Amino acid sequence: MYLYAFTIFLSAFLLFQIQPMIAKMILPWFGGSASVWITAMLFFQSALLGGYLYAHWSVSRLTPRMQALVHAVLLAASLLLLPVAASAAWKPAGAEDPVLRIIGLLTASIGLPYFLLSTTSPLVQAWYSRKYRTALPYRLFGLSNLASLLGLLAYPVQIEPNVTLRHQ
Repeated sequence: MYLYAFTIFLSAFLLFQIQPMIAKMILPWFGGSASVWITAMLFFQSALLGGYLYAHWSVSRLTPRMQALVHAVLLAASLLLLPVAASAAWKPAGAEDPVLRIIGLLTASIGLPYFLLSTTSPLVQAWYSRKYRTALPYRLFGLSNLASLLGLLAYPVQIEPNVTLRHQ
């Protein structure tokens, strides 16, 4: 139970650390307007939904062994995209509409790692339910929500003031 709980807590916490971090990196490039934040949130919510859909598809369509294999391959591929950093090649060149450029930048720089982080909680809860048939995974769901909230609160209070953006 503790390994499941730790995995879910860490993934949910990191999921909500990466959002403000990458948005803060790209905000000055695009003028710092509300549209940058809104576009970033559109990306994050879409990737989160995509992660949930992948988790549902994986659990309902694949055998446990195949789920582990597919997920391991995706995790290995996402390691190639680390560390998370926005490439300067995505900086806007002029006064063009930034929406597609922002979505492209986020997809290229953090798309797969963020997508996989978003799948962790539902996948681990499903695996926990499968292994411990009589146990209910609802405490793990609550833990995920708590970690998400702590991640959102920790960034502006602890991380942003004390750690440079480059080291984040």
